[in-house]
Amino acid sequence: MRNKWFRIIFIGDVMGKYGRRLLGKALPMLKIKYAPDLAIANGENSAGGLGIVPKTAYEMFESGVDIITSGNHVFDKKEAVNLLKEDERIIRPINFPPSAPGEGCTLFKNKDNVEALVVNLQGRVFMDPVVDNPFLAMDEFLEDKKHKIIFVDFHAEATAEKQAMGFYLDGRVSAVLGTHTHVQTADLRILSDGTAYQTDVGMTGALDSVIGMKREPIIQKFITGVNHRFEVAKNNLIMDITILDIDPINGKAVHVEPLRLFESTYEEQLNF
Repeated sequence: MRNKWFRIIFIGDVMGKYGRRLLGKALPMLKIKYAPDLAIANGENSAGGLGIVPKTAYEMFESGVDIITSGNHVFDKKEAVNLLKEDERIIRPINFPPSAPGEGCTLFKNKDNVEALVVNLQGRVFMDPVVDNPFLAMDEFLEDKKHKIIFVDFHAEATAEKQAMGFYLDGRVSAVLGTHTHVQTADLRILSDGTAYQTDVGMTGALDSVIGMKREPIIQKFITGVNHRFEVAKNNLIMDITILDIDPINGKAVHVEPLRLFESTYEEQLNF
């Protein structure tokens, strides 16, 4: 029964070298156990916690990631400009200005030639207002799309904006999964018209941190108002994942499952 569904595993924001380290160890085993058709990861924080560069992108691909999505930090490193121009497997939000390098979507085809359209989208509430209205951007984008399986990584800050987008796109796309806040939310579900929704998938990074960064500098900034140098944390690493099964005939989600792997126990969790 499982084989007729198109399975996607989506991995929350990969934080720096420690997140990449866990990804490299756990993803091959995860793929053996769950046999996904497509593995997607948000990689906009893969280079030192802010940005993406060729080294970090290709390390993620070598780990088994098929498509890398991003968000507001995608161009924090200048190397990302050419990277996104040259590699269509890495995408930036589709509602960025038209002059932005790269593309906002990419088409993936599995070994059975089943296609999935992967879309990146960014919110505007509490974020850089330079992006176009994400609701109108999706209306325009979906106008001429005939693909059955459409996966959306909605990179946004506000819970309300994410929830509104989920309901707005319900029945029009296969999944709307949130990134950016790095905290795995407990609201993963299939909406009434068949779209899988989760406010935030979480992250691949240190659980004992402030959204993946060392705690002390961030706490001091809140106390003093003075900027401190932020560093990627490495204590108690986790890998947050959402697993989706989608009917390729109608593009509707049929099964959703959240998963959190711990670096200390991922082999036991995956029964290796």
